[in-house]
Amino acid sequence: MTICKQSHRYNTLFISLPHDQGGEGRHKCCGCAYDQGYRAGLARTGQVWVDLAALPDSQAGTVRHKSPQAAFADGYRDGVRESYRHAG
Repeated sequence: MTICKQSHRYNTLFISLPHDQGGEGRHKCCGCAYDQGYRAGLARTGQVWVDLAALPDSQAGTVRHKSPQAAFADGYRDGVRESYRHAG
């Protein structure tokens, strides 16, 4: 799998995510999970689960050992809220 090099790996937003060192989400980039959720929420796709297989790995910065599922959920929520700001 690829390694994430994006600066979001150091975003302080991810400090409060729950720790997760097990299962399929281990070492997946929470910044990319958040972005994936945000895009799905903005489009209100109804897809409310993270595609772990599509995420690059990351053990850097604030995303280290954090939950990609929780990051996706936060992104989805933020994307849905933003979608209503742009609607009518």
